[in-house]
Amino acid sequence: MKTVIAAVLLAAALPAGAAELRFATTADPNTLDPHAGNSSPVFSMLGNVYEGLVRRGRDMSIEPALATAWEPIGDGEGWRFTLREGVTFHGGEAFTAEDVLFSYERASAPEADTASWFAGVDRVKVVDPLTVEFHTERPNPIFPDSIANWMMMDAGWAAENGAERPDIERGNFATLNTNGTGPYRVTERQPGLRTVLDSFDGWWGDDRGNVTRAVHTPVQNAATAVAALLSGELDLIDPVPLQDIDRLRAAEGVDVIQGIEARIIMLGFPHDAEGLLAGGEGNPFTDPRVRAAVAHAIDVPAIVQTVMRGAAEPATQLIGAGLRGYSEGVTAPAYDPDRARALLAEAGHPDGFAFSLRCPNDRYLNDEAVCTAISTMLSQVGLQPVLETMPVANYWPALRADDHDMYLLGWSPGTFDAEHPLRFLAATPDEAQKLGSWNFGGYSDARVDELLPLIQSEIDEPARQAMIDEVVRIMAEDTAYVPLYVEPLVWGLRDGVEVVQRPDNFLNLRWIRMPG
Repeated sequence: MKTVIAAVLLAAALPAGAAELRFATTADPNTLDPHAGNSSPVFSMLGNVYEGLVRRGRDMSIEPALATAWEPIGDGEGWRFTLREGVTFHGGEAFTAEDVLFSYERASAPEADTASWFAGVDRVKVVDPLTVEFHTERPNPIFPDSIANWMMMDAGWAAENGAERPDIERGNFATLNTNGTGPYRVTERQPGLRTVLDSFDGWWGDDRGNVTRAVHTPVQNAATAVAALLSGELDLIDPVPLQDIDRLRAAEGVDVIQGIEARIIMLGFPHDAEGLLAGGEGNPFTDPRVRAAVAHAIDVPAIVQTVMRGAAEPATQLIGAGLRGYSEGVTAPAYDPDRARALLAEAGHPDGFAFSLRCPNDRYLNDEAVCTAISTMLSQVGLQPVLETMPVANYWPALRADDHDMYLLGWSPGTFDAEHPLRFLAATPDEAQKLGSWNFGGYSDARVDELLPLIQSEIDEPARQAMIDEVVRIMAEDTAYVPLYVEPLVWGLRDGVEVVQRPDNFLNLRWIRMPG
């Protein structure tokens, strides 16, 4: 990783010649609306087109973007941002504080998929054309980190095109069209087929490589992507199938870079469902003993070694080691099929029960194979999972419609802080408070809900960590989720292509240098 970053830093000082990048990923962004899709494929693509007040650098630290400075207001009353002068949108419109206010109102609206980011924001005040204040209900020391993926839109452009609010289900003009301030603009969009980005010569920044055009093609078939990389048809693929890593490393003309993503793959439960899709009486998953039985039935080390070919790392909680708020001393339930059977019998299900197990087949690395292995393991303790896999384009709507029992989910914390998954995955769903928006199973615990706002506002690190540790213990004892592993990052690229691979798995085109 360090050598890759160093190569890019060196390349930034070299004269840049125009170059085209052809790249493929398994998932195509489901929207070009930056407030309608709270997912990595959307942010990875749109992070090249739209910009926020702040952004993450090569080392994931927060740095200035459309704001040049920020500071706390009063005694924990909020944050004041000073905006960058002379910034224009791709359409030529000037960027001002009014666009920030509009983007806040749009991104925090009930229709937005990003509304949870602004829980606790009381109001936004335009001080002058280059100054904006965010007033919060309580101190929020991590607010700048929490908005690193919040992107600014032009108020006039949105109004002219009927896109004042996002429309997740039906879409609108912003679903297929963009007008950002970033280094690239979308010049062609064919959902599921092809997206073309061309460099924006009016961009305010200068930290960029030599990619002037990038062509993205979603390729779900792994063998097809590998063949295209080997033939020179593609310059970069993400991900590389784990079984092909050694073959690509041995091949001429291509290379593989590998790391660990800040994404935990986990199983979720239908905590608040009255019944199960597979029928039967009631919802056995409301019993923590049943959820614990599931955890003991899954051999995570075997999945890591066989399905993930040793490239992943077992997880114990909703964030990985090294991230802020990671709780030390937490252990995962041991693989123990006998204990799983005993717990099921104790809970009144000695013969198991049938339930739906929903999984995507094109979102996470080896997701379908992982779910197939999990289904087999659950069957071995007497449970009767009905496995159904589907493209992610159908998967998210199914989860949001509560059309699931157990389900697979991956989560990468946008703030790289433990508070992030607690807010989205552990808080009792509350649309008015903008909490639990990805808590599809409806997990709820009064103590977790009580501690979350305290964690969000506490500035004393030991005190904050103690509260996070308590929440992690509660969720582990409840088996609120079953954390499985930290997903690996594996990119394949043509020799001479210099990139930065960050643990958020975002592809920043402006940091890429193509060979001459």
